[in-house]
Amino acid sequence: MNASAAQQPDFDRRNLDWYIDKFVQALVFLGGISAILFIIGIFVFITVEGFDFLMGRFDFVEFFTSPWWEPTDEDEPTYGILALIAGTASVTGLAMLVAIPFSLGAAIFIGEFATGKTREFLKVLVELLAAIPSVVWGFIGLSIMNPLIIELFDVPVGLNVLNAGIILGLMAAPIMTSIAEDALKAVPDRYREAAEALGATRWQVVYKVVLPAAKNGLLGAVLLGVGRGFGETMAVLMATGHAINIPTSIFDSVRALTATIAAELGETAQGSDHYGALFTIGIFLFLITFLINLMADLIVRGVRKQ
Repeated sequence: MNASAAQQPDFDRRNLDWYIDKFVQALVFLGGISAILFIIGIFVFITVEGFDFLMGRFDFVEFFTSPWWEPTDEDEPTYGILALIAGTASVTGLAMLVAIPFSLGAAIFIGEFATGKTREFLKVLVELLAAIPSVVWGFIGLSIMNPLIIELFDVPVGLNVLNAGIILGLMAAPIMTSIAEDALKAVPDRYREAAEALGATRWQVVYKVVLPAAKNGLLGAVLLGVGRGFGETMAVLMATGHAINIPTSIFDSVRALTATIAAELGETAQGSDHYGALFTIGIFLFLITFLINLMADLIVRGVRKQ
């Protein structure tokens, strides 16, 4: 009896450990699939909200080829997003022209040239830049960049493609820098050592060995930056001028797809065609940004496996 009583606590403890282990496994599994569940839930929500418009008033040709977005016209409302797509693409394109040199240059310096406290300080600085809220960037574009562009370029309005492109480029640069640095780190050290053994300088090692070996990861970083730029809302809303226009120069005011949803959704009657059209724009944006980020993730995962 005494022997069985002594074994009982060990048996109970093993049962308890088993239940705890199963609980932790279930919790970790739920956390792992939560992102997928959230994405599916968001897509289902915006699809349901825009379903009536898609099945009724939606005209594919008008929606994607007409530059006229006039959903509140009482006589003949039009739902063309071509100008909105052009505005989003122009701002994102200019942002990438700004962000790619800065982010790749910063990643190369941090990963290949900086050492010790300098490297750690720059990493912290990049993370701090990524933590700045988008509305703060929008205020910078509105209150600082706007008068500066007017004064420097002698244009009537400083809220335009140039303003939004610079702001968005600075916003996208930190995440691009982090991913690009990871891609450079993934290049095996033996590549660098072999190049240095052949007499290559530090810059020759970076330019002719490291960058070609990390090109897929760098491409992934650029795609993630494009996805960030394409989906940004508040800063773009505040810095573009919010004018429906197909831009012909960087000094033209434009309106982005995301900014249109943010500006108009709160004043739209639920269930109306206008309401459904805004959610249809959301579906389009969701698909574009999802595909861009999926491509970037697949490219980066491929680099890490190598």
